[in-house]
Amino acid sequence: MSKRLADGLFTALYIGLIAGAALFLLIPVVVSLILSFDARSFIGPFPPKDFSLRWYREFFNDSYYHAGLMTSLYIATVATLVSTVTGALAAIALDRLQFRGRDILQALFLSPLIIPSVIIGFSVLIFAARLGIIDGMPRLLMGHILITFPYVLRATLATLKGIKPSYYEAALSLGATPAQALWHVILPLARTGILAGAIFAFIISFDEVGVSLFLSDSFSYTLPVALLAQMHANLNLTVAAVSVLFILVTMVLIWILDRVAGLDKVVGTGVYGR
Repeated sequence: MSKRLADGLFTALYIGLIAGAALFLLIPVVVSLILSFDARSFIGPFPPKDFSLRWYREFFNDSYYHAGLMTSLYIATVATLVSTVTGALAAIALDRLQFRGRDILQALFLSPLIIPSVIIGFSVLIFAARLGIIDGMPRLLMGHILITFPYVLRATLATLKGIKPSYYEAALSLGATPAQALWHVILPLARTGILAGAIFAFIISFDEVGVSLFLSDSFSYTLPVALLAQMHANLNLTVAAVSVLFILVTMVLIWILDRVAGLDKVVGTGVYGR
């Protein structure tokens, strides 16, 4: 009886912790969703009594937000393209070649995953200043490529682990050059991991705040930086509307990733662990 009671208490505690964590994560999202439709011109008692789309209209009609959105889309797109190409090639080199210091080089490439974004942003800012780069756009590109590159590298490496070396060797034995074997055999087989890494890279770049804060300027700033600035200067419910749009964009990209690669496969073995 005591063992059953202990098992029951443990199960109840386990379920309670999961439910508490879920509520902790979901309640702010639900509150933001409701407030984004608030018809009032100020933040008042919750929940609101009247609803409208005024804050979504405010967002799309605000030139400051519009400039930040265009910059975010441009930076995320370019950073994703560069990271996808370089990350995939680096993953193939690390997987196929055996050389001294290979593990150290791989750890160095993956280090932005564990280094705080504030440190990365400050370091890139100092490095850009040393190079004489004072414009915000190239600095943002440098920082975002640096933080998105490891996602493509890790996802591609995980996919390459499932590709037998004999496939590449068979292509060579049938007369293909190394470049042809890479292009027609290895890359098609690894396309799922490459695409998964690219989608993660776009999401990370589009949502990034810490690195962007250090590297933005008055003319080149991302949407998250614009949101943060508006929260300090003139807090209104446009922030809630934009937050909901961020959530929707991320959900759509995650859905695409799930349909293309399988989310369980990617999260379980693709990006963060072997």
